[in-house]
Amino acid sequence: MLDGHGVSYRYREYRDEPLSKAELRAVLKKLGLTARDVLRTKDAAKHGVDADASEAALIAAMAEEPTLLQRPILVGPKGAVLGRPVEALVERLSETGAQR
Repeated sequence: MLDGHGVSYRYREYRDEPLSKAELRAVLKKLGLTARDVLRTKDAAKHGVDADASEAALIAAMAEEPTLLQRPILVGPKGAVLGRPVEALVERLSETGAQR
């Protein structure tokens, strides 16, 4: 989808190169969301993660099990966008400072 809009990006395979706790905190700050906001609740239940856990506990769980994090997320110099729905990525590219 981004290729069709001439957006320069680096794809990061979240299972092979999961975000660290520090990276997760930085992405959440750019998104303006909490860990609970981006938690995949069905996956959390499957992995025994309490969706009502503390922010720190959810971030630790996401760092350990990256499938708990909703995706895709586009991160740019100015901000980040959660691609739910995926069309939101294209609609909000300017907010991230992504290069076209």
